[in-house]
Amino acid sequence: MKSKLIKIKLILMDVDGVLTDGEIIYTSEGIEIKKFNVQDGMGITLARMAGLKTGIITGRISEMVKRRAEELKFDVVSQGSFDKLPQYEEIKDQFGFDDEEIAYIGDDILDMSILQRVGFSAAVANARDEVKAICDYVTVARGGHGAVREVIDKILIRQDKMDDLIQQLARGPK
Repeated sequence: MKSKLIKIKLILMDVDGVLTDGEIIYTSEGIEIKKFNVQDGMGITLARMAGLKTGIITGRISEMVKRRAEELKFDVVSQGSFDKLPQYEEIKDQFGFDDEEIAYIGDDILDMSILQRVGFSAAVANARDEVKAICDYVTVARGGHGAVREVIDKILIRQDKMDDLIQQLARGPK
């Protein structure tokens, strides 16, 4: 696993069940509500500070996902991709990365085609058993509860970037 983490330049992830706990709530007015984890958000910020690219590939289309992606400055956001592999290929070509330079975090069977291709595959703790069985790593944390941060921390630690980021943030803004 460690030799795979060192090569990662792009971290892609699903949304529902990964960045969220997988629950979708609608108000009586039909407004969709999603709950995101701030530690996951900080992990994405740390990854970007370390020079890694970040992205989302999700089967659903949601204004909340668009808003969260803008807040966190994701490099790429692909929504409405039931078949996620073509979107993955487009993103890979867009950045000029090889499969082994990409990590993907997923939870369900729609993620499996990508998880089987990338250099480092991770499933959240509450992922489907079929997904866990094919992944390099299964998080301790559940989706929407710090699983993304857990994976990002592993990558940054293995790439010897975490200590510098902590020191940089501990000094505060200039």
